[in-house]
Amino acid sequence: ELISSLRSKLRALWEERELVLSEARACVGRGQELEAVVRELCKPNEFERYLMFIGDLEKVVSLLLCLSSRLARVQNAMRRIDGNTDAEEKRSLNARHGLLSRQREDAKDLKENLDRRERVVSGILTKYLSEQQLQDYRRFVQDKTSLLIEQKDLEEQIKFFEEQLENVEKSIP
Repeated sequence: ELISSLRSKLRALWEERELVLSEARACVGRGQELEAVVRELCKPNEFERYLMFIGDLEKVVSLLLCLSSRLARVQNAMRRIDGNTDAEEKRSLNARHGLLSRQREDAKDLKENLDRRERVVSGILTKYLSEQQLQDYRRFVQDKTSLLIEQKDLEEQIKFFEEQLENVEKSIP
């Protein structure tokens, strides 16, 4: 029954992942259309700023999500430490926790810098785009970020349930 339930949950997550990937492809299409408009209307250096911002948006959000996920796994492992855990493993977990915490703080600084750059890009686009085009741009940036977060969350859930299923299947003789 448990195996059946886990498989069912995984199927539902895989279907949801396909929907999110489909939304992400549509978002990419909207992004390409927006990019063509921005290329046509803006000066070359302003267009480059736009491109750099959009490219860095995905990188910084992905970095933050990855570091947060890894940090959460280390914190979970640290909560399972007990009297039987050897000293080397404790040191290793503490060192990884410290490193990941510092890296996440650095990534947060990158995100703050990216937010400032987004305001600059928005200011540039305000000079060239119609109100509807500006709304499309803002929706695109928000959707791109949301879809990245949703994809990462789904991947984490799928990984968790796959591990659970594997552990349950191994435990049955």
